[in-house]
Amino acid sequence: MKLSVAFVVAFSLVCPPAHAGEAHGASDAFAGEGVAIVWGVLRGASEESTVVVLRLAADARRYSRLEVAGVDPFTRETKIRFAAGALGDGLDVRLPRAGFADHPRTELRFSGAEPLVVYYLGIPDTTPEFASAATLEAHLAARMARLRDEGKPR
Repeated sequence: MKLSVAFVVAFSLVCPPAHAGEAHGASDAFAGEGVAIVWGVLRGASEESTVVVLRLAADARRYSRLEVAGVDPFTRETKIRFAAGALGDGLDVRLPRAGFADHPRTELRFSGAEPLVVYYLGIPDTTPEFASAATLEAHLAARMARLRDEGKPR
């Protein structure tokens, strides 16, 4: 019996658990674990019309789908903010900014061969805001290109 308990303990130290990995995305740009994420805000005429845009890219060999959930950190109540959808070559997710107040923990749930959750505690403080869709688009494209360039071997 002692040998089997020792084996289980040793095995658990060597082999990570089979559940989804988790990473904390702390700023408006995240690259790691086979995903890249860029945040931006398109200001509307009011708070209700202001939209948070997340541009996502992922390694298709590892991840095929994405779901975005908002979680209340106290009650753990979860609200699906973007139903699971195919990632394809990349994806923009548009979420009303007002929805972040009641469910501030945002979980980007990547599924596929290696499940991953990248979570944020609110909208990152470094997220830039834009008054026009064209300026936001230019920012998202340039920031995603920089993330890709930073990840290339030199």
